[in-house]
Amino acid sequence: MPLSFARSAALLDHRAAYGTISRLLHWALAALILWQLLGMTLRALLGRTPLVSFFVGTHQQVGTVIFVLVVARVIWMLAMRNRRPAHGAGLLGWMAKAGHAALYLAMVLVPLVAILRAAGSTRGFAPFGFPVFAPRETDIGWMKTLGDSLHGELGWVLAALIGGHVLMVGVHEILWRDGTLSRMVSRRRARNL
Repeated sequence: MPLSFARSAALLDHRAAYGTISRLLHWALAALILWQLLGMTLRALLGRTPLVSFFVGTHQQVGTVIFVLVVARVIWMLAMRNRRPAHGAGLLGWMAKAGHAALYLAMVLVPLVAILRAAGSTRGFAPFGFPVFAPRETDIGWMKTLGDSLHGELGWVLAALIGGHVLMVGVHEILWRDGTLSRMVSRRRARNL
């Protein structure tokens, strides 16, 4: 196989493992979402402190990057849907698919309701200084109320789903020893299983 073909094939998902693009999107989102959850956990525990202000000060920008990466990840997942490693058969396979669907849904909804809230707010939305929604003279009540009531709560639902995801990775690795983690860590290691 020519070297350039092998390199481009490594970018794509394969039945034995996820490709470089899927792995980069997965781990970048994991790091950014954990950053957000750490900041909001510190805020809930410590209230307003300089440390918490540092995290909260990055919340909108990091959330914007998360939304862009989630959209890219959903598009990439759909493009790779026939190439990806299978979740398995039977009830466990169905549960894995349902868990992943719930994760994707939460990852889309959490920033989406925040953007909706910003669109209807007097504060506007200008991540990284680029105006997306200009500040309004008055809030659009339903948009702000929906965002205020759902963004944080869905964020904690996402945290619970991530906890379940990590727990199941542990079950796969420790109890079942089926190499599930290696499919998302290293394509090379997954091929050697």
